[in-house]
Amino acid sequence: MTTTPGIDGCLLARFDGPMPPSWLRRWLDAGLAGVVLFAGNIAGAGQLPALVAQLREHNPDVLIAVDEEGGVVTRIEAASGSSYPGNAALGAIDEVTLTGRVATSIGAMLASSGLNLNLAPVADLDASLANPVIGVRSFGADPKRVAAHTAAFVTGVQDSAVAACAKHFPGHGRSAADSHQELPAVPATLPQLRATDLVPFRAAIDAGVRSVMTAHVVYSAIDSVPATLSRRILRGVLRDELGFDGVIITDALDMAAIGDGRDRAAGAVAALAAGADLLTLPAAPAAQRRAADALTAALDAGELSQQRVADAAARVAALAKWVGPVPGGALNPELGAGAARRALLALGVSPLTAPPFVLDAGGRMSVLLDDSAASLLGVLRDRLPGTLGVRLTEPPASAWLDAQLAVAVGRPLVVVVRDAHWHDWQRDLLRRALAARPDALVVGTGTVHDLALAGRAYLGTRGASRASLTAAADLLAGQLAPERSTHGLGR
Repeated sequence: MTTTPGIDGCLLARFDGPMPPSWLRRWLDAGLAGVVLFAGNIAGAGQLPALVAQLREHNPDVLIAVDEEGGVVTRIEAASGSSYPGNAALGAIDEVTLTGRVATSIGAMLASSGLNLNLAPVADLDASLANPVIGVRSFGADPKRVAAHTAAFVTGVQDSAVAACAKHFPGHGRSAADSHQELPAVPATLPQLRATDLVPFRAAIDAGVRSVMTAHVVYSAIDSVPATLSRRILRGVLRDELGFDGVIITDALDMAAIGDGRDRAAGAVAALAAGADLLTLPAAPAAQRRAADALTAALDAGELSQQRVADAAARVAALAKWVGPVPGGALNPELGAGAARRALLALGVSPLTAPPFVLDAGGRMSVLLDDSAASLLGVLRDRLPGTLGVRLTEPPASAWLDAQLAVAVGRPLVVVVRDAHWHDWQRDLLRRALAARPDALVVGTGTVHDLALAGRAYLGTRGASRASLTAAADLLAGQLAPERSTHGLGR
């Protein structure tokens, strides 16, 4: 793949599988700035450092990024689930020192494999109960609390010489749509954002965050295009008003909010022109080629200025120089287990008296989010041999559900949901299960707002990381004393 000099220094590419393909190696030889890894690139702890070494053979200064938020979004531990609870759990505990220590451990985990850019933390507010993609990825709804934990997370990750990235600017938490699948629009004004959504981003900048990721969200009171493509938002608000001088990274340019087909290439040009520095390219190699070709053509035609490209590439190069040798000794995954236990919300919960039957609908937040594959059903099978159950990813037929409930007769029934307050089919599942079995225990792996739909007993994990699900299973297996949460019901 060939582009005009300078363009390569503004691109974050992707590839499939555990081995870098020849086209990517050639692109790295030509000066490609970065590569972002997903779960499909990571075959195990031993393979990841070798992969990183192969990438670095072709460009010693390459940025190698992952989304390692903790909680439901993990790349390195995607097969088993994260060892760390996510932001909702940490925000509920509300000890910024603990959040910083967890983030330092996550940073050390990345650094130990040679990764140097973490596309975290989520700095969005959990500002809308209808939001399908933020939820437990947020530290909460209160701007000051979210700001304090965002700053602590940034500092913790960067203590391991791994760059952090506050996302999704200027905020994805108010939206009622998933930008992976459609273009969200939010009517909030800039003064409203200054008082709320921008507070955590200002805190991240004050903490020295090295990068900020854009939101594919239209803020219609400010501009008619998504923030990723908006000069008013990226230059006017993020650069000029908030004083951020680090790297602006786009969210993935193959998300539906930017467009389909060739529109994605136009989105790459518009994002760089608007002020983004590092473009997260689409997944398909052909789409990456189209984006690179479109950027080169725009530069040749004068639609992109040489100075804009040079400024963006210089910021990215400076970030690559900043990441470096890792201070040792910060990895501490045991922190995650303890934090997950403290974040549990247990109301009317007692240890199970026998192996249960589990209806587990606590799965992925979004089919496109590539979040954790961990499940409470799986962990309970390990804790309580003889546990039966099924995982649900879509509405069950009435006759099928009746048959499952018949199998559950004589056993404790556990119904697991994730954010049933906005999933119609999960609400219906709860209603039907509780009508047949009022004694059923409801476990919520999303935000705690599913409590209002529960029956006699509710256990909230505030996330579906392996750490959070293990904490819940330990409680249900009688290995952890049930306590009423001291961390409240707020978001």
